Order: sequence, then C-alpha cells, then structure tokens
Amino acid sequence: MNRELVFLRTFAAATAIGIFFIGTSAFVNNTNQKFTEIDVERINIVEKDGTVKMVITNVDKFPNGKTTINGKPTNEDRKKRSGMLFFNEDGIECGGFIYDGQKTQNGHSSGLSLTYDQFDGDQVMQLLTQDYKEGDRRFVSSGLMFNDRPSNESQSRTAEIMKELDELGKKDPKAAEAKYKIYEEQGLVGGAPRVMLGKSRSENNGLFLFDNKGMPRAMFYVDKENNAKLDFFDEKGTIIASFPDNGK
Repeated sequence: MNRELVFLRTFAAATAIGIFFIGTSAFVNNTNQKFTEIDVERINIVEKDGTVKMVITNVDKFPNGKTTINGKPTNEDRKKRSGMLFFNEDGIECGGFIYDGQKTQNGHSSGLSLTYDQFDGDQVMQLLTQDYKEGDRRFVSSGLMFNDRPSNESQSRTAEIMKELDELGKKDPKAAEAKYKIYEEQGLVGGAPRVMLGKSRSENNGLFLFDNKGMPRAMFYVDKENNAKLDFFDEKGTIIASFPDNGK
C-alpha cells in the first residue's frame, strides 16, 4: 500500500512539473523561428480567422480540379504550374504568378505570367513573356497588358457558363456561338485587350492600343529593321494612316 502511495505521489508531482514546463514554455518561446534552409512543397499564408491569402506551391500541389480554397472552387481545367496565387479579404482569387519552361521534341517552350484580377473576375493587368522554339525558328514576345473585363462577371458564374457552352458546342456550334453573344451582351463573359507595351511575336517593339472589341486601332513601334512607325487602323483592322508615309 505504501509503495502504491509513493508511486502515485511521484507520478502526480512529475505530471505537475511537466504541465508547468509546457505551459511556461508556450509563453516564453514566442520569438520567430529562424531557418538556414527549408524544403517545402506548398505554403498557405493565412489570416487569424483561417482565410487563405496566398498559396506558394510546386507543380504537384497547385490547386485545380475539385480543389477548394476558402470554401470556393478553383479553376478545374487550369494547368498545374509552380508559382503563387493571391486571394482577397473575401477569399476570392485575385491574381497570381506562374512560370514554366521545358525542352520539346523540336525546341523548347517557356513562359512567365504575373496577373491581377478584376474583383471576382479575370485578369485586368498582366505581365507576360513567352518563348517558343521550333527547329531553327524562335518566337519571343513579352509585354505589360491591360484588359477590359465584363461588368457583371463572377468566377463561379463564368465557370458554369463555359461548361454550358462547351457541352452545347459539341452538339451545335452555331447555337453555342449565339448563346455566347447573349451572355456577352449581359456583361457575363467577354472582355478585350486595350493596351500592350512590349514586344510582339512579329518583333515589333512599342505601344499597341485596341478598341473595346479587341481590334488594333493605333501602334507606335520600332520594327525588326529598326524603323520607327506610327500606324492607325479602322474598326476592321485596315491601316488608314501611317507615319512616315513611305508611299508618298
């Protein structure tokens, strides 16, 4: 009986000391942890309430398919890439940074994209570079682009509409095109590039301006022969004026 009492007292004392140590350590060890190097496949930056504000990820952990973040679906068909995704205070995706690059059978393919989205919509600003090589031919373009987006778009509704149009298009392409125009008139889908500053695939370096339908209307650029040009276009994309006018 005495041995049991001694054991119980010893156990109780040890437990009390352990709890005290753990409790005091929790308050004392509140400094930032420092690491010389860390390997990780994905990091979720979250607020105190658990809202994800940023995801830093490798290719395999990149969210798509049926993955949800902040209780909201992600883009099902988006290609997995390494990079970052940004989320606003409402937990809605609002931009990202992605990149990739690899050799192909006859060359290579690489690219980088930094985007910022319209609220609950798609990208209104994009920094983009693309580099493709096929045999002896290489195509490089890079630029800063600003886009118009539909006034009534939302990410979830856009996903539903795209699925609907995809299924309809398999049965009746003309009906799908007509349906798209209806949604476009409602401000649910569409959008157009408006400004691009950079280098085009045709190796023109300059400022390119587009109308609200995405048609080119003015370009001030230096072409691949180092000639400076200023071109103006009508609504069909036909040049209506140029400077210098080498034809006169």
